[in-house]
Amino acid sequence: MAQFVKLNPEALRELRKMDPRLVSYNVEMTEVTGGTFWKAYTEAQVDGTEPFDQILDWRNMGNLQQWYDPIDTTNPRLIKLARELGTAWVRVSGTWANKTYYDFDGHTGGKVPEGFQNLLTRQQWLNLLDFVRAINGKLLVSIANCPGIHNADEPIPFEQAELLFRTSKEYGVPIAAAEFTNEPNLMVMSGLPHGYTPADHARDHDRFGAWLRENYPECLFVGPCTVGDVDMFNIGNDGAGGGMAAGMQIVTTEALLGDYNVPMDVFSYHYYNGVSERGAAMGGHWPYEAALTENYLSVAGKCARQYLARRDRYVPGGQMWVTESGDAGCGGNTWASTFVDVFRTLNELGEFSTITDGVIFHNTLASSDYGFLKHGTFVPRPNYFAVLLWNRLMGETVYATGEELREGARVYAHSRKDGKEGAVYLIINNSGEATRVELPRNAVRYTLSSNGKLRSRTMLLNGKELTLGENDRLPALEGVEQKAGTVELPAQTCTFLVV
Repeated sequence: MAQFVKLNPEALRELRKMDPRLVSYNVEMTEVTGGTFWKAYTEAQVDGTEPFDQILDWRNMGNLQQWYDPIDTTNPRLIKLARELGTAWVRVSGTWANKTYYDFDGHTGGKVPEGFQNLLTRQQWLNLLDFVRAINGKLLVSIANCPGIHNADEPIPFEQAELLFRTSKEYGVPIAAAEFTNEPNLMVMSGLPHGYTPADHARDHDRFGAWLRENYPECLFVGPCTVGDVDMFNIGNDGAGGGMAAGMQIVTTEALLGDYNVPMDVFSYHYYNGVSERGAAMGGHWPYEAALTENYLSVAGKCARQYLARRDRYVPGGQMWVTESGDAGCGGNTWASTFVDVFRTLNELGEFSTITDGVIFHNTLASSDYGFLKHGTFVPRPNYFAVLLWNRLMGETVYATGEELREGARVYAHSRKDGKEGAVYLIINNSGEATRVELPRNAVRYTLSSNGKLRSRTMLLNGKELTLGENDRLPALEGVEQKAGTVELPAQTCTFLVV
């Protein structure tokens, strides 16, 4: 049924102020060092015209990955496009970070020590720090915790962590926030020491917090960095929200933290709307046909609400950070790089902001199918332009709109980024019919639509294709004047209205 929305800016009720770095992102440690990551889909698979052959045995996961050389974090296009997004948190972590050895003096000769999987050189790390500095960003990391660091029954030592922290601080780009271990509740799958138990993690997590407080007190202690607690698995499609955790034996946050002594500064968790075609055999995969449904789009908000109680228990009054966020674990769905994922991305930003203050770290900036930018070429995808427009229009003050979230009318409102009086509405029309909106006064409209098909590699802004121009010039993100009265927002579009 076609929806009708009557905008009333004077009736908006302020909910909160959001962190100016709400839109942040991951640069996976395996991107920095070089290593294995998810194989790209074929063009036909992205179009949805070629099926993806599922693996039936998770032990064959390696067949879904390939070797990638280190990302060039000095690339001018990468830096330019990241800088255009504005200041952000840059998270360097991922499962690979749990197993990375820091060789900053070259003593290994390039050979990965026993018990580790990857090797990080000093120059690779300094290039990453230069990138963070170039975008006026802040750095979040997690440290290695694997058999090469210690045995399960031994308290974790911090010689390697000290090398990473000291080098960063001396270089002038200090580590501003740190998580202990990436996705520790997956235990063995995360590469933790053999026989590592939740009690071992609780011991070491507390030790890490104490070490931070003593040696780097200015660094935020963030955690527990879990993906999918057991109570997550009744909120979506076969355990959606938990990503890969939906198909695995996992450990609860409570067991991982135990009777802790060092409180965290920020509560963190990971959210994926489900599992991609690569891991569909494990469960938790949504079919493409569900990508615009209410059930699908509601997962991010339900996930955030599930974690509120834990945030209130462990970090009362603190922010909540989604330190990995994406459409699907295992590198993203076949449609992750297309226009259709813009609905999920913008909806997550909008709904999360109505629930809590915090930061969302998109996974990733420039790797795999869910990256804002295409790996290697750094060509911006639809999601990049969507969050760029969000950052340019949506201010930090979040309002309650009074509109119930529903198909065809998922409505959010923020203050204006330009500081002027008024508000900016985001109206997501995920239905197959036009949505009628009554404007009380003249406005400026920005409507995002597909470029011929929902799985289009580029998208349109008010009918104009968004692509890079000569010398990587960004297209003009210009709105069109919209007179007061009734306006129809076409089916399957996302519209910002500045009033």
